[in-house]
Amino acid sequence: MTFAVLCVSDRCSARLCEDKSGPLISELVASCGKTKEYIIVPDEKKEIEKTLIYLCDDVRADVIFTTGGTGFAPRDITPEATRAVIEREAPGIAEGIRQKSMEITPKAMLSRAISGIRKNSLIINLPGSPKAVKESLEFVLPVLPHAVEVLSGNTLNCGGNYGKGGD
Repeated sequence: MTFAVLCVSDRCSARLCEDKSGPLISELVASCGKTKEYIIVPDEKKEIEKTLIYLCDDVRADVIFTTGGTGFAPRDITPEATRAVIEREAPGIAEGIRQKSMEITPKAMLSRAISGIRKNSLIINLPGSPKAVKESLEFVLPVLPHAVEVLSGNTLNCGGNYGKGGD
């Protein structure tokens, strides 16, 4: 699998602080594949959209993780930018991450993160906190190989019909 990481943060993009979540994502996915791109942008909707389109259409990363911009702050607009570029939502991923995270903290219900598909790329919004990123990835990483396989058009192993012709 190939990955891309997009950190959405005004402060990190202005080099006022260091992004710790983006590099952590790359580290945690290294056993599953390669991070092809790591980009930091400010909380500007058009810039997030442009970068997501680039990562899907040009880089063609299998999975794109965003980190940051998913909360209630006025400039948190990562879900809106993601929704503007995806073709289909994948609500179960965001719902699953939220559900698992609420076992750790009730504040997880404040996440507005979404997930969706553009062409053959899966975009997953993650929180900005390194702790929450680690917890989210531990939960979602095991399903990604199957998700990427199906996105690529290989449906032979869907619905439990392993080796029997798919669904």
